[in-house]
Amino acid sequence: MRKKFDVAVLGGGVVGHTLALLLARERLKVALVQASRQQAAGDHSPDIRAYALNTASRSLLEGLRVWPDAAGAVTPVQQMVVSEPWAEPPAHLTFRGSEGHQEPVGPVGPVGSVGEHGGALAWIVDVAALENTLAQAVRFQGGIDLVDADPALLAGGPETLPQAALTVICEGKRSSHRDALGFGYARKPYPHTAVAARLDCTLPHGGTARQWFLDGEVLALLPMNGPQGQQVALVWSVEHARAAELLALDSASFAQAVQAACSSALGEMQTVGTPAGWPLELSQAERWVLPGWALAGDAAHAIHPLAGQGLNVGLADVAELVRVLREREYWRPLGDLRLLRRYERARKADVAAMSLLTDGLFGLFGHSDTRIQALRQWGLRNFDRMSPLKRWAAQQAMGRASA
Repeated sequence: MRKKFDVAVLGGGVVGHTLALLLARERLKVALVQASRQQAAGDHSPDIRAYALNTASRSLLEGLRVWPDAAGAVTPVQQMVVSEPWAEPPAHLTFRGSEGHQEPVGPVGPVGSVGEHGGALAWIVDVAALENTLAQAVRFQGGIDLVDADPALLAGGPETLPQAALTVICEGKRSSHRDALGFGYARKPYPHTAVAARLDCTLPHGGTARQWFLDGEVLALLPMNGPQGQQVALVWSVEHARAAELLALDSASFAQAVQAACSSALGEMQTVGTPAGWPLELSQAERWVLPGWALAGDAAHAIHPLAGQGLNVGLADVAELVRVLREREYWRPLGDLRLLRRYERARKADVAAMSLLTDGLFGLFGHSDTRIQALRQWGLRNFDRMSPLKRWAAQQAMGRASA
């Protein structure tokens, strides 16, 4: 006889693990369906991925006691410098974490001027460290059954999955179960591939995230290995052909290409691990819920990494879904469509706004038209003078409500 669960979570990534932990804390019986450990252990190359997490995401993970505490696993971003160095004159914009916090008020001194997390704009988190912390928490959390699914189960129809009142699909943007259920997933491919890598530098990063706009390309270097570290995570958005050329380079040549593109901002560079790339797209599911089913994370949406908000949006999904389930009427079942539509309405609006922002930024900063270039260069030079707008933008990046 098949065991029955309150909720089945499909997908063993950060979003799926976080959702399973949140649901278990609500005293629900959860099945977490993920790829088998044998499959996951097949690749032994160093994990080059890194996530930029905002204040809301950090608070959520800290509440679950899964914020990584290993040395160098988390690096606070104290400021972000955005540059278009080949403009005439060069255009620069600097965001600081303190600008996203409340201004000092009252005669007794600052009130919330730097916040409980030291005024950081964001935190760059090593993906492997976060996933390991989440996996340990799931193993010791009561109420969660781990289901190591073989490829046949993951590729099968709904009838092969654990029996649950609600099944949440967190399998990523290529989810087979979402497609099999007919949710519909509208995609807008970008003409770019994101090239990711880790690089050791001869100069310390100083807790600064750096982003350059280079004639239609976007290159970002995110600080890693702690505040005094000398390693960065690269995300370089380039045209597909250019990405193929970069990924075909040997380790030393790849590092030299990055070093040349950023004008040796952090000294000499050395590639760590193997660079990787993936095609970029703007996408969103036409529906997020069906009776007994819901989508979350990249299974529901994918945005350009330009603003560094991808995982933050996914974690906001699971936080909202759990809130809706917690506050449901006592007589309403977990898979009730009217209940799940509350989650869909709340998150679809926020994701649409973020998608519009990132798509607009890509159009602005990825455009080679000289008139568009002149407009964005003017904006970069003058944004520093617009204190209320700059503070609002910093708050959005941090996941804080406007004051």
